Amino acid sequence: MSVTYRDLLAQTKREITEIDPAAAQTLVAEGAAVIDVREADEVEQGMVPGATHIPRGFLEARIEEAVPDKHRPVVVYCAGGARSAFGAKALAELGYTEVVSLAGGFGAWKGAGLAWETPARFAPAQRRRYSRHFMLPEVGEAGQRRLLNSKVLLIGAGGLGSPAALYLAAAGVGTLGIVDDDVVDESNLQRQVLHTTDRIGTPKTESARLTMLAINPDVDVVAHQTRLTKENVLDLFRDYDIVVDGTDNFASRYLINDACVLLGKPCVHGAIFRFEGQATVYWADQGPCYRCLFPEPPPPELAPNCAEAGVLGVLPGVIGTIQATEAIKLALGIGETLVGRLLVYDALSMEFRELNLAKDPACPICGPDAVTSLDDIEYTDVGCAVPVAALAAD
Repeated sequence: MSVTYRDLLAQTKREITEIDPAAAQTLVAEGAAVIDVREADEVEQGMVPGATHIPRGFLEARIEEAVPDKHRPVVVYCAGGARSAFGAKALAELGYTEVVSLAGGFGAWKGAGLAWETPARFAPAQRRRYSRHFMLPEVGEAGQRRLLNSKVLLIGAGGLGSPAALYLAAAGVGTLGIVDDDVVDESNLQRQVLHTTDRIGTPKTESARLTMLAINPDVDVVAHQTRLTKENVLDLFRDYDIVVDGTDNFASRYLINDACVLLGKPCVHGAIFRFEGQATVYWADQGPCYRCLFPEPPPPELAPNCAEAGVLGVLPGVIGTIQATEAIKLALGIGETLVGRLLVYDALSMEFRELNLAKDPACPICGPDAVTSLDDIEYTDVGCAVPVAALAAD
């Protein structure tokens, strides 16, 4: 005896639990995961707030990443309730114990007058460009929108700023500011991959802007052709969400840290020296800041000369890419960042080590008796940022 689609759907609905929009809203308010199994063009017409979009054809493959706890309540919906019924049955077969289908689908949800939202639409070219991000449950379309709405400020368009800028632009971080007052020099080209031979003598911010826009015209690149000072730092930082530090001297390191602490912004720190590099995230709201480790710069005689020290050309590619990764995680609010952890890399032995960093309760900038203004702090450039305890220079 042959079975029709109607027969199969009716049989499936008898084997699952269907609920009406009011009951679904209650589950959502109590913390249930909401899975939208429609196609991308349908989602663009509107969706349940907080829902995760997984097209029906990918549901079984991606659900365990989106909802790892199989005992968490799950509400599945589609346009009218058919695909979600089959999806609910599939999830039950995968071991999900509290999965329900929204009867009537998104149409019923809207018809009941419940809240819904229309996500920003992606142009066809954007769908192709960011398709690999869309496949990641931790990113998806909602995460890509967050990236496009994020603002990251890069301090320095040199060895560390180059790979960070390239990957942040490629990832679709919507606004990328870049601060640098230098011009491209031939000696930069061994490691500063933002720049090219024909741009020698060009301001680094302009060279960086051209390269970043060539990679991704979606992004807005804001060039700040200026030297960072305590007079302009707070105004420069205020409009950005995240600061990426790619500088090479103590004065800038301390100034960036102090401004980030006062503004409550995370600072993604990177440093390189010869064959060694390191990365961390300083964020006083959640962990230590730079001054928790190094309250004051070392004496000038302990700071080596950058030009004499040298650096392996590929080393900033590793550290700068780690910085870009941390900035993207911060923008998305996913994963475990390097706050309170220092990642140290040795290129010669190809080893990574991790050091735990503790907050200093007596820190002069983020402690209980911290200063509240930059006016009374002196930022003296004493040379490359390579303290004995393993900070390094670009």
